[in-house]
Amino acid sequence: MGVTATRPLTLGEGSTPLVAAPRLSERLGVELHLKCEGANPTGSFKDRGMAVAVGRAAAAGAHTVVCASTGNTAASAAAYAARAGLRAVVLTPQRATASAKRAQARAAGASLIELAGSFDDALRCCRELAQQDGFVLVNSINPDRLEGQKTVVRELLDELGAAPDVIALPYGGGGNSCAVAQGLDEAGVQARLLAGEAAERPTTWASAIRIGDPAHATEVAALREAGRLEVATLGEDEIRSAWLELARAEGVFCEPASAAGLAAVRRAVIEPGAVVVCILTGHGLKDTQAVEEADEQAVEPTVAAILEALR
Repeated sequence: MGVTATRPLTLGEGSTPLVAAPRLSERLGVELHLKCEGANPTGSFKDRGMAVAVGRAAAAGAHTVVCASTGNTAASAAAYAARAGLRAVVLTPQRATASAKRAQARAAGASLIELAGSFDDALRCCRELAQQDGFVLVNSINPDRLEGQKTVVRELLDELGAAPDVIALPYGGGGNSCAVAQGLDEAGVQARLLAGEAAERPTTWASAIRIGDPAHATEVAALREAGRLEVATLGEDEIRSAWLELARAEGVFCEPASAAGLAAVRRAVIEPGAVVVCILTGHGLKDTQAVEEADEQAVEPTVAAILEALR
């Protein structure tokens, strides 16, 4: 059974929770909400756009979708290609992708190829592969991806009942920043956009935004020049601190890159009481290696031993 115009490709993406963050709101002096995109089927916001891009590729007669990825795109492309009955070819930079994301892509049957190069090398190769008959590129430079990703705006507007004052998100390739701006335009509302990028882009600990040359750099620059988007360039400690605070203050476990939006909010001057939405792009289980495991010793199975260990 293939994808048709009347039966679109879906795994149940979208309708992710918007969670109030009371402790962080008090600390920051704003009304903060967290849009938890890790609740999508493969654990990241990529599913919104991938459902559209892979669905349209299948409907057009493609047999293979290709993508370059630092992880989330790989997992999403593989899952939706499997759902559509297509082959997925995924190119990743060498030793630059979280193992959980690679496992997702492999489990869905993708041809996962690690390149001795950067993400930018992988994307260049994907562009060339997409020239082959029956191959379709499903990175965010495919406009179908942004068509799906912009739906997050309509959702958060419906959940809030009005436009927030500020929307903050990570900046890796820049596709999601463009999609959110497009969604605001189409909804006819305005919001201040903040994006957090890693200062150490090619090597950052936040692997999902480990992209040296953003594919949407030109569009992001245009949004900045128009005064519609502000970009905060963040140190590794800033991203890590925001990531830990989300989990420890609000119980929301996201992957490290997702916290870049909150780190950008910390940097910005925002009017007290403003309504702020941080789009958390991926679930924490995407990159469990980011959590430092304590070297803990087993204790005796008695209450006394447990209480001693808690001291």
